[in-house]
Amino acid sequence: MLQALNLTPPFFEIGPKAYLFGQKVVDLARWADEVSAKYNVQIIFTPQAVDLYRVAQVTRNLLVFAQHMDALQVGRGIGSVLPEAVKETGAVGVLLNHTEKPLSIEIIEQTIMRADEVRLASMVCAGNLKEVNAIARLKPNIILAEASDLIGTGKRDKSDQNAIGVINRMVWDINPEIKVLHGAGITDEKDVYRIMMAGAQGTGSTSGILMAADPYVMLEKMIKSVREAWDLTHLKRTDK
Repeated sequence: MLQALNLTPPFFEIGPKAYLFGQKVVDLARWADEVSAKYNVQIIFTPQAVDLYRVAQVTRNLLVFAQHMDALQVGRGIGSVLPEAVKETGAVGVLLNHTEKPLSIEIIEQTIMRADEVRLASMVCAGNLKEVNAIARLKPNIILAEASDLIGTGKRDKSDQNAIGVINRMVWDINPEIKVLHGAGITDEKDVYRIMMAGAQGTGSTSGILMAADPYVMLEKMIKSVREAWDLTHLKRTDK
């Protein structure tokens, strides 16, 4: 596990996927950078590989992560995403095993090791408790817990909210240094608030932001909700 990543809850992840690229993703990143500073919420931003350098160059507060990376060494590998090349862009981390880019547990382990080797943080997706358990033992920096059926269209119910505490405990019983982000099924700032109030260290959104009437306004609303919910739950803990 890379120890150098300075990630302090609460935090939020914005995943543009392939919805945005070029100047549009740079513009959104600039706005996210401002909002991150305004509310003191760290934002992980995962642009397309071809936009990593541009986003890293124009932002100061964002934690820029690649959407994917391969475990290969320098040399042959046409079409692959080389860890050293990701690092050279100014990115500080990598997202792995998203439901749209699934990996075997063996490949996940190899890629986390390569990320550690080049000093990139690793954020690994897990879609169920079995995956959470297995991935936590590989020592990533962050586990992104999200059920695949909630991504993009889902809506969290009470059982999904209750699962937040269960997942947190499972991860931290294995390795208390791992941060846990709970994503999927997030359409607006109210969903963000509920997830953070249920005990999440962080959350995130793609379609909830990008499909909103005004993505910039929605992004700020979500980050504001992260800060408000975190502060409220933190005060409750310190008052006990």
